[in-house]
Amino acid sequence: MPVTHYHRIQPIALRGFLVLLAGLVLSGCATRQLPSNLSSAILNSDDLQTVEDGLPSYLLMIDALVETYPDSEQMQLTAASLNSAYAGVFIPPEQTERRRAMSAKALDYAFSAFCTYDDDACGLREVKPDQIESALSQWDHPDDLPYLYTLGTAWASYIQNNSDDWLAVAQLGQAQAVLERTVAIEPGYERGTALLYLGVMNSILPPSLGGKPDVAQAYYEQALDAADGQNLIIQVYYASQFARLVFDRELHDRLLQDALSRDPYVEGLTLQNRYAQQQAERLLASADDYF
Repeated sequence: MPVTHYHRIQPIALRGFLVLLAGLVLSGCATRQLPSNLSSAILNSDDLQTVEDGLPSYLLMIDALVETYPDSEQMQLTAASLNSAYAGVFIPPEQTERRRAMSAKALDYAFSAFCTYDDDACGLREVKPDQIESALSQWDHPDDLPYLYTLGTAWASYIQNNSDDWLAVAQLGQAQAVLERTVAIEPGYERGTALLYLGVMNSILPPSLGGKPDVAQAYYEQALDAADGQNLIIQVYYASQFARLVFDRELHDRLLQDALSRDPYVEGLTLQNRYAQQQAERLLASADDYF
């Protein structure tokens, strides 16, 4: 799933960050700004290899900070974001257990962040599928969006990494409901990424097995409109999860070529866009074998 992100504050150089941190006395102000600075530094980097090499150290650091400041929902949001991103982008697909463990950890952090933010969210994990929409209806303010979005995306990524576990797959409806609540408050939230997740969720099954390609395509098109050419991962998932599902070669190639033609340097999306363009090249190279 796509990389998620939060507040955009001036980035700090990745390589020097731990050295800087070692000399800091973590005042309340520094502690509050640290997660946002860290996410921004990573998400604005154009060097996937540097991020891949350095991110495990930051994950350990964030784990320690969450333990030190257990009442900081911002720490927990950042921990959920970074663990989910690392599992989805940098752990090879064949390392199934690592991906599962890290995505489960990200989901735990997302639930904890929401619970820390609002006590009423503490029981969401146990809400039955047919009651989830009603339970979510109390959150309808823009301030609620980071918590809904983080939970929905982390939950979807967890399901994706446990797609052979029917107990996990059975939670798809709950994850979808959380993201639907997100877009009900702000349709284009995070430049179309919430809509993208909903498109992917509705692309899991082919039409012959009960899939809903029309619903999925509507979400993808809305996501493209919301992104306005800035969030290139949308084109990549639209091509890989939908165009390939319905065997539409023309749509597939057009989307990927569009992603490759765009400037990847977008505040808060540069890392994701660079990754998207790498994937676009790979998908185009394999298209003749697929179609």
